[in-house]
Amino acid sequence: MRIARPRSRAGIRTAGATALVAAAMTVAPLSSTTVSAHAAPQTRAVPAVAGHRLVSGVSSPLPIEQCQAQWKIACYSPVQYRQAYDLDALYKSGVTGKGRTIVIVDSFGSPTIQHDLDVYSGQFGMKSTRVQVKKWGHVPAFDPTNADMTGWAGETTLDVEMAHAVAPDAKIVLVETGVAETEGVTGLPEMMSAEKDLIDHGVGDVITQSFGATENTFPGFDKGDFSSIGKLRYAFEDAAAHGVTVLASSGDGGATDSTADGNGYYTERVNSWPSSDPLVTSIGGTQLHLDDKGDRTSPDSVYNDYGAGGGGQSHVFTRPAYQNGVKNVVGARRGTPDISMAAAVDGGAWVYSSYDPTAVGWDVYGGTSEASPLFSGIIALADQAAGHRVGDIHKALYTLVHRKSSGIVDVNDGTDNSYAGVTGYPAVNGYDMATGVGTIDAARFVRSLAHASHRG
Repeated sequence: MRIARPRSRAGIRTAGATALVAAAMTVAPLSSTTVSAHAAPQTRAVPAVAGHRLVSGVSSPLPIEQCQAQWKIACYSPVQYRQAYDLDALYKSGVTGKGRTIVIVDSFGSPTIQHDLDVYSGQFGMKSTRVQVKKWGHVPAFDPTNADMTGWAGETTLDVEMAHAVAPDAKIVLVETGVAETEGVTGLPEMMSAEKDLIDHGVGDVITQSFGATENTFPGFDKGDFSSIGKLRYAFEDAAAHGVTVLASSGDGGATDSTADGNGYYTERVNSWPSSDPLVTSIGGTQLHLDDKGDRTSPDSVYNDYGAGGGGQSHVFTRPAYQNGVKNVVGARRGTPDISMAAAVDGGAWVYSSYDPTAVGWDVYGGTSEASPLFSGIIALADQAAGHRVGDIHKALYTLVHRKSSGIVDVNDGTDNSYAGVTGYPAVNGYDMATGVGTIDAARFVRSLAHASHRG
């Protein structure tokens, strides 16, 4: 994710952008390395925001077998995602996200987002939708030679196309802010004020955030003063009061997360805000194992290849009441993630972009920056099925996990990685801090969540 920031080597971290030089299979979790289909692999310093861009500038999407032959990774389309998550059954019954609005927040945005979504939709036989762009404050003119801007443009493109892939009839509002989010508070005040303004004006049913900053980079953290984070929570408190669901990518650095300067990983377990906020649903990552039809060849496992899904105990927030049932796992602290969707690089998503004139074409992205917008589409479907906003879904999640027909699917294979000698969290039966309650079968989960919201 641009784990709440395009995780770039400048300290900007996206919720899950992982980059790799496919030919050499080298990992660059904090500075995006791309592979061009038209030239020799070359490294590009772009923020690793919402996701890692693995392959860049391909003229058209390739089938899985060709991706594996050329880059040693699987590449998936929205058609395969729809089959994997059992979405077609919902579409056939008219549940497509119609009448619902997804809000996506990114620094700088992308000047070609509407064109790119139109191309993306046409490639896979989907109707497109209009992206309503709202600029918050002074957003500078887009500069395709500026690595921060192109990194965020990649995150923006990933966010918009993944949300649309799941909820094709939902409206999309893209909020562009003029200050890049980095470690600490930089950029976050603009994002939070923009979110609150939209909520107050009734715009949006679900907000997805593919960015984040590690809790220990906020001012005062080392002294036990968490007020700098507390002062930014007003948008989430406003969302709760208005029944708006708020999501955030859990990150791509596993249990340790990445350092502020992007040159390595912390040597202890850390967590990221806003994912760690009890008012935010934290979206972790899984790896899908699919054939060309989108059918699973094996159960989902933890995202842990050229990055790893973030998760663990918050150092700022104590355990919320909705996690009392998993206190044996999270202890006295807020634990993340809450639930997970596709995020692995090996099984990345095809995305079309043209914001960078030197790399127009199809890219492959992975990271929890992919997972959060995917799940925002699920919330839009549930809102439509319920006939109203489902709001904060935490209570429902931790209740539905105990019901066999709820559509929550346990993930119990793998670990979220280990960096700097720090052991990652393993996926086990039931809740864990690698994938949360697990992942979903959308046809059942959307109905279950809609029904649970009716009962409060």
